[in-house]
Amino acid sequence: MVERVPPRTPRQAAPRPLHRPEPRPVRQRRRPRLRHLLASVAASAALVAGSVVPLGPLLPAPQQARAADGKNVLTVAVSQSVDSLSPFLAQRLTSTSIHRLAYEYLVNYDPKDARPVPGFATAWKSSADKLTWTFTIRGDSKWSDGQKATSEDAAWTFNKMMTDPDAATANGSFTANFEKVTAPDPATLVVKLKKPQATMTALDVPIVPKHIWEKVDDFSKFNNDKTFPIVGNGPFVITDYKVDQYVKLKPNKDFWRGAPKFDELVFKYYKDGDAAVAALQKGEVSFASNLTPAQATALKSAKDIKVNNAPGRRFYALATNPGARSKDGKKFGNGNAALLDPAVRKALFQAVDRGTIIDKVFQGYAVEGQGYIPPRFASYFWQPSDSQKIAYDPAAAAGTLDAAGYRKNSAGKRLGKDGKPLDLRILCHATDPNDKAIGKYLQEWWGTLGIGLKVECLDNVSDPWMAGDYDLAFDGWSVNPDPDFVLSIHTCGALPATPKDSGATDNFMCDKRFDELYAQQSAEYDTAKRADLVKQMESRLYDTGYMNVMAYPNAVEAYRTDQIKSITTMPEAAGNIWGQDGYWSWWSAAPADAGDGSEGSSSTGVLIGIGAVVVVAAALGGFFMLRRRSTVEDRE
Repeated sequence: MVERVPPRTPRQAAPRPLHRPEPRPVRQRRRPRLRHLLASVAASAALVAGSVVPLGPLLPAPQQARAADGKNVLTVAVSQSVDSLSPFLAQRLTSTSIHRLAYEYLVNYDPKDARPVPGFATAWKSSADKLTWTFTIRGDSKWSDGQKATSEDAAWTFNKMMTDPDAATANGSFTANFEKVTAPDPATLVVKLKKPQATMTALDVPIVPKHIWEKVDDFSKFNNDKTFPIVGNGPFVITDYKVDQYVKLKPNKDFWRGAPKFDELVFKYYKDGDAAVAALQKGEVSFASNLTPAQATALKSAKDIKVNNAPGRRFYALATNPGARSKDGKKFGNGNAALLDPAVRKALFQAVDRGTIIDKVFQGYAVEGQGYIPPRFASYFWQPSDSQKIAYDPAAAAGTLDAAGYRKNSAGKRLGKDGKPLDLRILCHATDPNDKAIGKYLQEWWGTLGIGLKVECLDNVSDPWMAGDYDLAFDGWSVNPDPDFVLSIHTCGALPATPKDSGATDNFMCDKRFDELYAQQSAEYDTAKRADLVKQMESRLYDTGYMNVMAYPNAVEAYRTDQIKSITTMPEAAGNIWGQDGYWSWWSAAPADAGDGSEGSSSTGVLIGIGAVVVVAAALGGFFMLRRRSTVEDRE
């Protein structure tokens, strides 16, 4: 999502909480992505819709998409800021989505069914023992400064991540198992592994130009945002960037699959979702995502606007601080020690009414949460058994606390083992109305248990999150078709090296059994066996009680049909536009006033040229991973 994350210099918000102001993480951390029973039905309605600006009549086809010079400009409203323009640091969904447009990955994913298709590599094969992978690099790709892109660029990218911890900040989990990477000739890349790795056709790593990046001295501080245009070989070239304002891109005329049809693509930042919707109404932006139920309902009847409501690839969860720590064994942060007691975590989750959250907060634009992987990814979707499930039962929650020794005093306050009232804090994304609404519900539900809750809504949840200065947080990530990344962020290896560093961890979890299962699934090539291992990991994550998934929000977005004639969703049948596993949406988008030639960018047209022969073990199926959390996207 998921929605989670910022540029990481020591102890800086790790790029991950894609925290939700957007995801999306990919802390959007929605992180980084539940509300209290309202006093009355009217109050409940106001809670959900109160932050929505009434949708007035639309201005007649303002055509703000056309610049003064007559060029067609596609403007995308985003509610999550860029954490870094460096592919080695970025983890937020907005940032990684932009990188998918600016740089090629070895393998791409078919927009129809997400199977592996050619990207920077045209073919790939593994040795019989699965320890050596050979990629054939395309000969028709060149960097936007005119230099030819070759296997040497890919080898340098991977080797840099393998030898420089700072370069491995965002995507190091992909290369941790690499033993050696070589480029014997411009068209051949060879990767030798320490042990089999099931994600070799799902390496979510942007390939960068060696001749540019080998000049960088400190990868922990270089954000790639000072010199424009930024050299890349994807369908777009980044031409300008202003912090918390916009990122501008222009078509790469030499892109091997063909140049995009819009003359310019702009990602415009809106801190407030209502402002983004108002801009969509006026025609100032072409597309907006993360719509609230009220916004989506109102826009459905608006002229020249199409609402897309698709099954989401994100989860929305409650995360509890398991005791922030680093790899060197040092503890830090100020998380409430009571949450280290499994009984307290269980009681809190027993007092969460997911049904109310789906009906009152998401108003049906979400599915009730269960396991870690959303049901959209059917092969990895897991549900707790009846005996394992933590169901909504306030009486049982109170009983759990009583049995564990957390009694109420005469004032009705639940007391901790230290004899002090049990009061908790929860990190909330200030830009996410879902966090605020659900926070109010939690205050009421947990208040009935005698537990106090302070909802801390911040513009920047990453800093306190990464510092371990929280008790609970609203968390969420956008999940890739291949779940490896969102599983890796809960391993011990993802912890920060020291308290002063940033790690790839989502929530400081470190569990031996979870790590064992992670190692097994990453080396398992049999798709059915690997899916079973992933489900065991989800079960383990559920049972530890440090995270509880409450909902799987739909992807609710809208675009102006008087500015965008056609655009590809992923998957093509009932899929999303924003945050895809690839560049299909913005690469395929055709201006509304385009001639007949624009038809090639329709969903069907996007498939043209993708059917190159791919040499790959059939058992790999369609592994891929887009990852990122949420702002709603924040934790990509």
